[in-house]
Amino acid sequence: MKTVQLGRTGEQVSQLALGCMIMGTVTPEDEAVTMLDRYVDVGGNFLDTADCYCWWERPGSFGGESEELLGRWLKKSGKRDEVFLATKGSAVVRDLDAVWKDGKADWDAAYRTFVGAGAKTLRDAIDGSLRRLGTDHVDLYYVHVDDRSTPLEETLEALAGIVQAGKARYIGWSNVRTWRLERIRQLCAQHGWPAPVALQQQHSYLRRRAGVRHISIVDDEQLDYLETHDDLTLVAYSPILKGIYDDPEKRRGHGAMIPYEGPDAEARIAVLTEVAKEVGVTPNALVLAWLMHQTSPEIVPLIGPRTLQQYEAALPALDVKLTDEQLHRLDAAGA
Repeated sequence: MKTVQLGRTGEQVSQLALGCMIMGTVTPEDEAVTMLDRYVDVGGNFLDTADCYCWWERPGSFGGESEELLGRWLKKSGKRDEVFLATKGSAVVRDLDAVWKDGKADWDAAYRTFVGAGAKTLRDAIDGSLRRLGTDHVDLYYVHVDDRSTPLEETLEALAGIVQAGKARYIGWSNVRTWRLERIRQLCAQHGWPAPVALQQQHSYLRRRAGVRHISIVDDEQLDYLETHDDLTLVAYSPILKGIYDDPEKRRGHGAMIPYEGPDAEARIAVLTEVAKEVGVTPNALVLAWLMHQTSPEIVPLIGPRTLQQYEAALPALDVKLTDEQLHRLDAAGA
C-alpha cells in the first residue's frame, strides 16, 4: 500500500484509511480483528475511530465500543507503534432519552444534544478515549462536529494543551464550513497554537446537486481552499456512499443518493461504469482508485467496511492504474 504525507507534518499515512466506526457493534469482534490484521499486513497504518461510535446501534449506549475493541486489538497484537491512530471528540450525546424515538435514533435531536467542544469536555473526552484505546496518546485528534456555541479560542487552547501534554500529536477538524476552517487557522497562527493538519469531510466521485446545503460534503469552495493549502490533507469519509455505485437498484431511493441525485450524477455514473469495465474493477473500487489518483488536493479515502467481504472488495482499488485519458473522462463527466 502506498503512503502519502499528512499535510506538511512529514508523517506518512497509508493512502487508504480504515474506518473502525462499526467495529464492536455491527461488525462482530472476530471479523473486525481479522480486518485489522489483514489491513496492517498489506501495509495499512491509518486507523480512524471516535468516542461516540456507535451509540446509535445500541439503545442505552453513549458510544465507546469501537475504541474499546481497538484497545483490545492493540494490546493483543502489540501493533500500536505500527499504526497512525486517529480518534475524535465532541459528538457524544448528552441525553439518550432525547435521541431515541420508537426504537430509532433521532439524528435531528442528536445534533442538538452533542456535548460539543468546550475545554473541559475535550479534556475529559481525550482521557476517556485514551483509556478505552489503552494507549498514552493518539496520533491525530479531531473535533468531530464543529461547535459554533463554544468560542473557538476556548476549543483551540484546550486542543493546544492536549498536544502539549503529549496526549495527541496532531489535531484535525471534521464537518466544518470553509470559512470556519480559515478562522481556526488564523487563530492558531495568532496564538501559536497547533493548527489542523487533516480535514475529514464526506467526499466522493459524485458532486452534490445544486441547492443542497450540507456542512459535511466537500463543495467547490472547499476543494479550492484545499488546493491552495497543502498543509491540510483531505480525509474523505463515505467515499463509496454506502456502496451505491455498484447497484442501480440500491441507488434508487437510497438516502446516500439524496444530496447527489439528478442529471449530473447520472452522467458521471455512466462514465464511471464504462471506465470500471475497461480496468476490470467494480464501480465502487474505481471511485476509491479515482480518489487516490487525485493530487490537488491529495485525498485519503476512508473506507468503513461492515464485513470482511466488503473490506476485501475495496482492495483491488490499490492496484488500479488509470491513464491520463481515463482520468480526463472521469473528471470531465457530468451534465
